[in-house]
Amino acid sequence: MEEYKYEDLLERALRGLPSTKTEDSRFIIPELKVFIEGKTTIFDNFDAICGYMNREAEHVMKFLLKELGTAGKMEGNRAIFQGRFPKEEVGHQIQRYMDEYVLCWECKKPDTHFVKMERVWALKCDACGAIRPIIKRKGGRV
Repeated sequence: MEEYKYEDLLERALRGLPSTKTEDSRFIIPELKVFIEGKTTIFDNFDAICGYMNREAEHVMKFLLKELGTAGKMEGNRAIFQGRFPKEEVGHQIQRYMDEYVLCWECKKPDTHFVKMERVWALKCDACGAIRPIIKRKGGRV
């Protein structure tokens, strides 16, 4: 029987493995179309972003209004905020919304939806099955 050196066997085993690939997140938010017009900020592709995140526009709008500390309204497929908010600030708040209400805390996948378990709203992941309660904000539902 032939004897092999450890290094040779290790190299042979590593050659047989598939090349490692770093998985880039498949969930990247499209470019936000936010511009300032006078004393208002217009989020032009608001409805498209909500659809991409698979969340109700009313829920996202409520979150943004509370986090930006302003008043606003939805007009068609866009959101209008009173005040001047740079694109980066709106993008930061959208990212916070995703971290809190869209991405699974276990597997980091966006395949989630809201479920009501007894009296508590929870975020359920369709990919890994994880369930976590959602922090309730003042003012009612999730």
